[in-house]
Amino acid sequence: MDRPEFYRFHQGEKTLPFAASEYDARLAKLRKDMEANGVEACVFTSMHNIAYYSGFLYCSFGRPYGLVVTPSESVTISAGIDAAQPWRRSHQDNITYTDWQRNNYWRAVKSVTGEGKVIGYEGDHLTLAQSGLLDEFLSPSKRVDVAPMTMRQRMHKSEAEIALIRQCAQVADVGGYAIKDAVKEGAREIDVAMAGRDAMELEIAKRFPDAEYRDTWVWFQSGINTDGAHNPVTSRKLERGDILSLNTFPMISGYYTALERTMFVGEVDDASRKVWEANVGAHEYGMSLLKPGVSCAEVTHKINDFFAERDLLQYRTFGYGHSFGILSHYYGREAGLELREDIDTVLEPGMVISMEPMLTIPEDQPGAGGYREHDILIITEDGNENITGYPYGPDFNVVG
Repeated sequence: MDRPEFYRFHQGEKTLPFAASEYDARLAKLRKDMEANGVEACVFTSMHNIAYYSGFLYCSFGRPYGLVVTPSESVTISAGIDAAQPWRRSHQDNITYTDWQRNNYWRAVKSVTGEGKVIGYEGDHLTLAQSGLLDEFLSPSKRVDVAPMTMRQRMHKSEAEIALIRQCAQVADVGGYAIKDAVKEGAREIDVAMAGRDAMELEIAKRFPDAEYRDTWVWFQSGINTDGAHNPVTSRKLERGDILSLNTFPMISGYYTALERTMFVGEVDDASRKVWEANVGAHEYGMSLLKPGVSCAEVTHKINDFFAERDLLQYRTFGYGHSFGILSHYYGREAGLELREDIDTVLEPGMVISMEPMLTIPEDQPGAGGYREHDILIITEDGNENITGYPYGPDFNVVG
C-alpha cells in the first residue's frame, strides 16, 4: 500500500466564527507586515495565531499543528486523527499530514513554503525540538520572530471582534447570576461552579448555534482558597461569613472573557468590608483612568498610589488588567497590553482591556482573603465603554 506523507481531505461545509472578509482583512495586515520585514512565509504554531488568522482552534494532544501564510496562500496543517474538521473550520486551505513516518508534519509545511525562504516563526511558542526540525526541513535563508508584530495586530480589535466580545461578556454575566443563585451555606465550591458553567454553556449554544463548544469554565473559590486568582475549584463547603471569589470564563471560538467578583456568604465583618470597599474604590478609580493616550504604566502607578495612601499596596498580588481577545489559560496572551509598571503601551481606541485590582490579606490578619473585581472595557475615542453588567460591591454581593 502506498501511504502518503500528507494529503487534502475536504468534506462538509465551512463554518467560521467570522465572515471571510474578516480573515481576509487580518491576512492583508499580516502580509503587509511580512513584506515590511522581508518575510516570505510565516509558519505559525500557536493556538492563538492559528485561530486568529484562520478560524481553526486546534486540539494538540501531543501532535504539532500549524498555519503557513505566504503572499498568496493560507494553509492550516493538521493531523490525520482530526479528519476534515480542521478544513471545515479553516478560512482557506488545509493539508492533513499522516503519521506513517516521523516528521510528515514538516514535509507538509515544506510543500507550502519551499526551501531557502525567509521564514517567520513565533519565538514565544516554537519549541527547541521543533525549531531544529524547521531548520532541517525548510533550510531557511533567515528566520524572523514575528510573535511581537502579530501580538500588536491582535491588540487592536475589529468591529466584528468587539461585537463577539460584547456577547462573551454578556454570557459571563449569565454565569455570574447563576452562581449568585447557587450560593448557600453547605454548598460545595464544585456545585456552585457547575451551576455557573452550565448556565454559560447553554447561553452560548443559544446565541451561537453553529459554534464548537469547549473550554468554558468557572473558578469559584471560598475562604482561604480565595488567596490566589487562579486557584482551582475544590469540594470545600461554604460557611456563613466566608469570603468568596466568583470567576466566570466563557470561551467562544477561541475568545475568552471574564467576570470576577468578591462575595460573602450571608454577612461580612467590618474589617473585611473595609478592605472590600477599598478595592472597589481602586476598581472604580482604575476604570476612570482607561482612556486613549494614557500608558499602561501610568495607570498602574496611579492605582499604586491609591493603595499606598490606604496602606494596602503591599497586599497587591499582580497587575491591574490585561487585553482581551484570542486568549485563554491554555494559550496566548497579548502581553504588550497589561496594566503593569514595565509596560509602556499607550491605550488606543479599539483596544479591549480589563480593570481587575486584587488584594490578598494573609490568614492571620483581620479581613483575611482575596478581594478582586473585574470589568471589561472597550477603549473609545474619548474614554471607555464598560461591557460588564453584573454589579460589584457589598450592596449586591453579600448572598446566600
